Amino acid sequence: MKRKVSPNPGIAVVLSFLFNGLGQIYNGQIAKGLSLMAASSLLMMTMVVGVVWAGYYVVTDFQHGWALWGALFCLIPAILGTALLGIYNLFDAYHTALRMGDDEETGH
Repeated sequence: MKRKVSPNPGIAVVLSFLFNGLGQIYNGQIAKGLSLMAASSLLMMTMVVGVVWAGYYVVTDFQHGWALWGALFCLIPAILGTALLGIYNLFDAYHTALRMGDDEETGH
């Protein structure tokens, strides 16, 4: 199904800012949007596990060093991954909407 009106890049970015993948779904890239949502959800769950490990480390008066390592093992990649995925998500939603608008104007 062909879209009659090209997507607004500003709306795509705002939707992607609210939750990763929404801007892609708005742009008509359903599979990409759902994949970004799944990856984002997985990273958030990993972050929650890391916070639980860190909480356990604190609650036990810093006596279980393995809990700290578990927390770091989860939190560092989850935080970095979330940041990188979020940046990519915003960039992709904006530039895809722009490209779709340009394609419509040039007739391609």
